[in-house]
Amino acid sequence: MDIPENDKTKVIVLKDFLDYPSDLPARLAEHDACVWALGKSSVGLSEEEYTRITYDYTMHFVSSLQGGTKNKTGEPFRFIFISGEGADPSGKSNLKFARIKGRTEKALFDVPSSSNIKTSVMRPAYFFPSKDHPSDRENIRSPTARAMDYLGLFAVEAAKGRWSDDKLFPNSKMRELIKASRTLGNQQ
Repeated sequence: MDIPENDKTKVIVLKDFLDYPSDLPARLAEHDACVWALGKSSVGLSEEEYTRITYDYTMHFVSSLQGGTKNKTGEPFRFIFISGEGADPSGKSNLKFARIKGRTEKALFDVPSSSNIKTSVMRPAYFFPSKDHPSDRENIRSPTARAMDYLGLFAVEAAKGRWSDDKLFPNSKMRELIKASRTLGNQQ
């Protein structure tokens, strides 16, 4: 894999998301946050496969960080989990994605505060391209899907600690906060 080097990022290529280098927690402790966007649709996957990708990979990563996330500022390590609108932390949903995403959210929120990991969950709903790419919008699955054109911006701001009092950000809340911050920015 040919990934260009630069002075702002460090690329770590992993072959197995259940086997991290032992020095990973110390390396990540030098940073403030992780935006965890690993995943895929549950369509065509067995319960076991989707659980491995969604729950096992995520929780193994967070477990490997516990105890190694004491950064220099004393601020918590922020873990931003990209989940899905409709996730069901109660585990009662008939939908596989909702049960497993919800189980993952619940487990992340149950990580002890002594770990110094603060989780925020984003539930962006359906992903589709911004208005800058109209041809990519032809296959929208639902007429009620709402665009989250600033998903990346929101994730970065959450990783920086903005909106740190909130833990759960459904699509509507993210759009509201981005709109308010853009309005505030235009007034300054």
